[in-house]
Amino acid sequence: MECAMKGSTIYLSGSFKYPNNLTVTETFWTITPYGGKKYTNLSDDPHYKGRVEYFLQNQHFSLRLRDVSYMDETIYYFGIMTNDVNQNHLFYPGIKLNVNVLSVEISGEVIEGNQANLFCKTTCNLRYNPKIAWYKNSIFFSESFSTNELLLQSVSSDDTGKYSCAVTKYEHLPSPAVTLNVRYPPKKTSVSIHPSTQIVKGSSVTLTCICDSNPPAWIYTWFKENENTAIGSGQSFSISSFNFSHSGRFYCFAQNKYGFQRSAAVTVTFKAKRRALNLGVIPAAVMLSVVLIVLFKKGKQVYPSEEQNNRGSQHNGEIESPERDYLTLDPTSRCADYDTLHNMKTSCSNTNDPEDQDPTYYNIDN
Repeated sequence: MECAMKGSTIYLSGSFKYPNNLTVTETFWTITPYGGKKYTNLSDDPHYKGRVEYFLQNQHFSLRLRDVSYMDETIYYFGIMTNDVNQNHLFYPGIKLNVNVLSVEISGEVIEGNQANLFCKTTCNLRYNPKIAWYKNSIFFSESFSTNELLLQSVSSDDTGKYSCAVTKYEHLPSPAVTLNVRYPPKKTSVSIHPSTQIVKGSSVTLTCICDSNPPAWIYTWFKENENTAIGSGQSFSISSFNFSHSGRFYCFAQNKYGFQRSAAVTVTFKAKRRALNLGVIPAAVMLSVVLIVLFKKGKQVYPSEEQNNRGSQHNGEIESPERDYLTLDPTSRCADYDTLHNMKTSCSNTNDPEDQDPTYYNIDN
């Protein structure tokens, strides 16, 4: 029996004897099991044509078969044809060809922190004792010399990947890849907040619990600090019509078959709305004071300085104003000390004739 790797090239060989009085006119290989049936020369068989080649030397024969496939797994016979039609022979027993199929097997469920055992399985034994090469995600990972087992100590999620194996001399013909799926409890658990951590009164906020786990976490529980009971469940937790009493620090627990983990707490605070300034409710007295101050400043600016008074022209005992439209007080009765309506009344009350006082200022104060 011969064992060949799928995709490899295999040599089948043997020897034979025949009577010296016969002349061999043709040699061939066939898979016809019995001579009573019409055999087919493999070189003429569409399945083998172009993949087989015969060799004969001193009653030793051999067959080279390229690109071995699973369909090539059968019994092969060598035959001769002689100058005597009654002396054509198939030589028994034939050569059984097994096609070696590699596969990776993983023992049991692999949990983070435990040991993982991977085995490179074969369907037949090669003539030589090959070394086994291991690959992770198609990249060389390890090599075993005396065993077809790969042992991984204290596995973690980083060991997750696709593993395959191959035998020496046929590294280009690896087994199909098998996924090592490492199971682990939730980790890197955190809370995300939408839309923000500061919530305006009447708005809504959604908190989402996020974690890395295998299998995915399916139990989520929500808590608020300083409260003994859970306030919600599910991966997302929402608060609608937010108000001041909802403010606080929130956290979640994520759990799967292998364990659980608590997130860090996040703070959600109440944010008061800004109030716009209502100019329409300014008291009338305040507005009146503003108007008077503006008029006062304008009136003060129109009077010339003492130097200008000395130089300015006089008409009928009155000083001519540069801007006559703004001259509102008789400069001869004007007081220099007032700066408020109250000061104006008290400071200018010594005039000889109350009627000479500016009726505008007098009437406003009253």
